[in-house]
Amino acid sequence: MNQLSLIDYVVFFIYFIIVSSYGYYVYRKKSKSSSTTRDFFLAEGSLTWWAIGASLIASNISAEHFIGMSGSGFALGLAISTYEWMSAATLIIVAIFFIPIYLKNKIYTMPQFLARRYNDTVSTVMAVFWILVYVFVNLTSIIYLGAIAITSISNISFSVCVIGLILFSIVVTLGGMKVIGYTDVIQVSVLLMGGLATTYLALNLVAEKAGSPGDIFAGLSILQEKADSHFHMIFEDDHPYYKDLPGLSVLIGGMWINNLSYWGCNQYITQRALGADLKTARNGILFAAFLKLLIPIIAVLPGIAMFVLHQDGFFQQEMTNEAGVLKPDHAYPTLMNLLPVGMKGVAFAALTAAVVASLAGKANSISTIFSLDIYKKFLNKSASDDQIVYVGKWTVVVALTIAGFVTPLLRSLDQAYQFIQEYVGFIAPGVLAIFLLGLFWKRTTSAAALTGALFTIPASTILKFLPQWTNGAFPDYPFLDRMTIVFVMIIVIMVGMSLLDRKSENNSSRIEVDLRRLRLSPEFIAGSILILGVLTGLYTSFW
Repeated sequence: MNQLSLIDYVVFFIYFIIVSSYGYYVYRKKSKSSSTTRDFFLAEGSLTWWAIGASLIASNISAEHFIGMSGSGFALGLAISTYEWMSAATLIIVAIFFIPIYLKNKIYTMPQFLARRYNDTVSTVMAVFWILVYVFVNLTSIIYLGAIAITSISNISFSVCVIGLILFSIVVTLGGMKVIGYTDVIQVSVLLMGGLATTYLALNLVAEKAGSPGDIFAGLSILQEKADSHFHMIFEDDHPYYKDLPGLSVLIGGMWINNLSYWGCNQYITQRALGADLKTARNGILFAAFLKLLIPIIAVLPGIAMFVLHQDGFFQQEMTNEAGVLKPDHAYPTLMNLLPVGMKGVAFAALTAAVVASLAGKANSISTIFSLDIYKKFLNKSASDDQIVYVGKWTVVVALTIAGFVTPLLRSLDQAYQFIQEYVGFIAPGVLAIFLLGLFWKRTTSAAALTGALFTIPASTILKFLPQWTNGAFPDYPFLDRMTIVFVMIIVIMVGMSLLDRKSENNSSRIEVDLRRLRLSPEFIAGSILILGVLTGLYTSFW
């Protein structure tokens, strides 16, 4: 039954009070010491490694994982975990090569890096791109999936859910990055606890239907037996979902472009580490990589369990919409409705924690980019710290409000997780090309970078829709392969333009690269080897 009991609401209310009280405590403590822009946007020097790692995961994990990834687990199987497991490897690369350069050059925002390495035109174009993507793709999809999930386990209306999530997120975000970072520790704890409870229920339900109640390992064995096709990481080209995860491209192609752009060149991700020292930042990122290995357990396995149960004739009505169409994204909400009283409240709190933490992180990053890279640079060059923070707070309110109005337009989606990945992928190839060449090749010119920035969306759009426009005469590439094609095209164009243009001013000297900062501590090396070993074992076992 889609209804929370009084005990469930009490559990949720306790969670709300704990997060709000702790956030207020951190805010009051912070306000006594500093109120600068660096403190508000970066929490400079005050986040520990575990707070950075938890905040990275809290900002990344949202309803799109609980709902969207479980839906993809129902449809595609374990292969969708490649987004999480490849992220763990990517985070190690970011910690080794990207973060030292950002910290050495005191980079606050990604557009600031572009302005220093290239020019203000490249920086502003990318700042506008980022803001638009964050507001109209990221914020809206998170609010939408969160509201859908909450309405599926309660009698709260969709509109009320949207408004409530936005208001809760505003309260958390207005406290600044330090409040977000430390409350994210609570958010991650809650979402992991609620997620594990739902996974336990799913596996136990499968085992119970097979006559082995209480044995979750038996449930896992039954999943592998009855849904063997759902336990392969690499799809052949005749697989029905090959276009979503095109074979080896998830290991050597577009998945790297997607992840390196997301984890290494993304304001609301890197922002968590930009205020820390190098050792703390690296350890926090490594901690996030460890947590990434666990996400498929709480996000993908429940979807596979629902696939098996649905194939066995259970939950036929719950997994379809009013028109009788199968909706994979209904898998996780259906499971949550089966949780016992009290635990349903924990799952409700976990979903809310995931949504609010992710919204707060993205809203803070929108605020940071707009305040420092647009308002301060173009609208009020003499703005004081107080004025910038004031504008930043209002930016949070405006961004979340706009996203709230756009959110209802997403109600026709099937697998929302794939929607997010594909349309964020329109900008990812250009972003990564600009950053990689800007960081590691001194010859790259500003004109080449601007061309790359302006080329990425039109090229991605043409490759996506040209097969329709030509009635199938042009190949319909999987979106990960489209990302690879566009990335290679942009690299070739940028390298060619840079080699041909010997007169343009080269700003590479503005970015200092200290090779000594690339040295790694023994602890970091050991942790990285452990993570890569686990990943090798997982891909070998489920190839």
